Amino acid sequence: MSRKQLMIGILLASLFGGLVALGGYKLFEKDEPSFIQIPQSNPVQFSNYLNDSSFVVPEGLNFVYAAELVTPRVVHIKSTVTSSARNSQRRSPFDDYLRDFFGDPRDFRGQQRPQQSAGSGVIISDNGYIVTNNHVIADADELEVTLNDNRTYKATLIGTDPNTDIAVIKIEEKNLPFVNFGDSDKVKVGEWVLAVGNPFDLTSTVTAGIVSAKGRNIGILRERYGIESFIQTDAAVNPGNSGGALVNLRGELIGINTAIATPTGSYAGYSFAVPVSLVKKVVNDLIEYGVVQRALLGISILNLNDPRLDEDIEERNGVFVESVTEGGAADEAGMERGDVVIKINDAEVKNTAELQDMVARHKPGDKIDVTFRRDGKTKTVTAKLKNLDNEIRIVRKDDSYTLEGATLRNATDEEIETYEVSGGIIIENIGKGKWSEAGIKDGFLITSINNRAVKDVNELRTVLRNSSGEGILIKGKYPSGKEAYYGMGW
Repeated sequence: MSRKQLMIGILLASLFGGLVALGGYKLFEKDEPSFIQIPQSNPVQFSNYLNDSSFVVPEGLNFVYAAELVTPRVVHIKSTVTSSARNSQRRSPFDDYLRDFFGDPRDFRGQQRPQQSAGSGVIISDNGYIVTNNHVIADADELEVTLNDNRTYKATLIGTDPNTDIAVIKIEEKNLPFVNFGDSDKVKVGEWVLAVGNPFDLTSTVTAGIVSAKGRNIGILRERYGIESFIQTDAAVNPGNSGGALVNLRGELIGINTAIATPTGSYAGYSFAVPVSLVKKVVNDLIEYGVVQRALLGISILNLNDPRLDEDIEERNGVFVESVTEGGAADEAGMERGDVVIKINDAEVKNTAELQDMVARHKPGDKIDVTFRRDGKTKTVTAKLKNLDNEIRIVRKDDSYTLEGATLRNATDEEIETYEVSGGIIIENIGKGKWSEAGIKDGFLITSINNRAVKDVNELRTVLRNSSGEGILIKGKYPSGKEAYYGMGW
């Protein structure tokens, strides 16, 4: 054997021995998983790397200014709901019979267990008003707000609007930094935006993306009068971002991050924000009146590509009027079934989401120009908008409400203490109508309808309207403390 062959043999033997040793080590190695495992099918590669100090990032693509401006203006919201409050919405009448045998649901210490959730909010005034999503603070007994500098405050609820998933809360502080409202109507598809919030409790997180669509309806709001005309972006948004800010590169608020399209529960490519044009209107109403002054045109509508539309429509753009409410704004303006709305004022209407958004920015009593096509001709009429009761008046949160022969009003603080509830609606002066037919007596306090808690007249009106044509289950209490359930058609 030559010396060369001997060296090659030694080298191969060494290599084989090393592989055997490594294999043995792996065989007996303790299997401890990493904290985070990220599968990587391809090696990381860098391309177009520039080491040129003269290179300047274009001003329009610099995210730093907007991020630094907005981050101190976005807060973390912790919402606490007691088990009793949550369970009161989800219980059935059978639960009361079970309670008679087994007692109230308790944890092992005999105490009610609070449940907590978290989200984001945006400071909109220097004296502590904060806008967030309704679903972030829904049914909360306690709200805690943490600022970017870690100061913590208890917050009070100013008002909510399930139809847009917007809510306003307030903390007692002065000289706070706040965001400026932008103009969501001027936002363009393809424009850079930043999402600022607290995903997974990772506070003060900023992500970037572009506007990928506008006027998007994703069917997430289950309210009968829900308004979905979302700004769609590909900025990463995750649980905890809800109620946070969507801003342009000038740091102006253009939307409130609300939802994500996902098969997993986490970000999967697209997120959705309520446009600030609608947010401003809702916020102003909640602060001034405690309830949104919802304006309606008085029509039911369909997109022109809706499969339920079985008529032959020549129009390619606009919204089909399926029906007109008798005595409503559209009816009084002369609109008819079969009209195709193409403009509201000077803005073109391409789908139902856009039409609902444009109308919802107004108050009852406001006049709008509606342009539509009928029998191949274009016509414009002026409609005077009405509210959900088909009236032109301002509704306030504490207003009493006459319905079906009875007066409904918010329970007073004394009544809330007497009935031992967190809120509700008192029924009194009951005359002929559905309430008396169901067997309800004067002084009954409604706490929930269809297992959904109602704490004031505004919430009651919303639930009843969304239950139109359905049967409802009413739960409440009498002054004696006796709980009762009533069913009725609505």
